[in-house]
Amino acid sequence: MNSNTTAEKRALRTAARIRRAELACACPDFAERIAGYADDLPVSAYARVGGYRGLSGEADPSLLLEALKARGCELSYPRVHMKSQPLWFHVPVEHEPWVPGAFGILEPRPDWPRAYPSILLVPLLAFDAEGYRLGYGGGYYDRTLAQFRNERPIAAIGVAFGGQEVEHVPRDASDQPLDGLVTELGLRRFATT
Repeated sequence: MNSNTTAEKRALRTAARIRRAELACACPDFAERIAGYADDLPVSAYARVGGYRGLSGEADPSLLLEALKARGCELSYPRVHMKSQPLWFHVPVEHEPWVPGAFGILEPRPDWPRAYPSILLVPLLAFDAEGYRLGYGGGYYDRTLAQFRNERPIAAIGVAFGGQEVEHVPRDASDQPLDGLVTELGLRRFATT
């Protein structure tokens, strides 16, 4: 990644975090609203869905994931098994505790069953009309999507507040586009290249 792109992303992340916090306060029923769009997602019954546990102020996918689980979908969650590597996804084991991961985020335990999702819900700080997302800077989701797309078909669906859209997300060759995005306003599809 060139230094200009890195600097642009860093500046956009700062502004995007502030904007996202404002949007989270303005839309306290976000989780309920996006759960209503579960049937609009390109997810068949019994599909394998990779989700995430929303952090404070992040677009919360929890009720959407519950709606997908009610349709028979297998849910899995990411774990950083090694820094600078793709994420591993695991199916939670009922009544077993999650563990703090590399960044202090609660993650699946490494002994839980590995999963290979066909749909991946992706967190983000900002997105643009071409379907590119600004992540947190670690590159985990980009590496994961690149690996998955090299191995099998997978749909990457961002989860965001509608107001997180920006005119342009700085990108380089390693950045992976989204196939779609779900916001409190509904599902939006992107033309993937």
